[in-house]
Amino acid sequence: MHGLQIWVALPKQHEEMDPEFFHVEKEQIPKWTEGDLQFKLVAGEAFAKKSPVPVCSKLYMIEIKSTTKQVVNIGDQLYGESGLYILEGAIESEENIYGPKKLLIARDSKLCEFTMHKNSTIYIFGGYPFPEKRFIDWNFVSTSKERIEEAKQKWETQSFPKIKGDETDFIPYPSRSNK
Repeated sequence: MHGLQIWVALPKQHEEMDPEFFHVEKEQIPKWTEGDLQFKLVAGEAFAKKSPVPVCSKLYMIEIKSTTKQVVNIGDQLYGESGLYILEGAIESEENIYGPKKLLIARDSKLCEFTMHKNSTIYIFGGYPFPEKRFIDWNFVSTSKERIEEAKQKWETQSFPKIKGDETDFIPYPSRSNK
């Protein structure tokens, strides 16, 4: 069993929206098979399909599993920038082999062609970049450095509203020496 925690930056006009939670049943997630590849469209739009997971921008997150070693060329189905995370197995690209827990980035998703090894699972995510620059610090992403500083202060003083039913221990903001 595995889990991925994915943080998605919001468009500037949605940065201050209230937090929301949505549950989508696994049966609602679009899935299909092409040859020896199994696809799931976790979020967004791609391959002429749309996930029921709500998003605020044009993006995609796709799980691909292979049962055999094969070339995957899906760039014409994607748009914007892309990231590729290898959960298990390996991929080959430009005569390099990348194994588990590696993240590859392409500014042009049209370049998304690689060879998946047998019994591999990868995640491809991406979309159109925002026009404004984003700043990131730990779990905080914003178009404003000042807003990130405010969020860090609220986190350190535990001023964020508590999530009902979440009885986990407080995780302190990582010190600069731990980064």
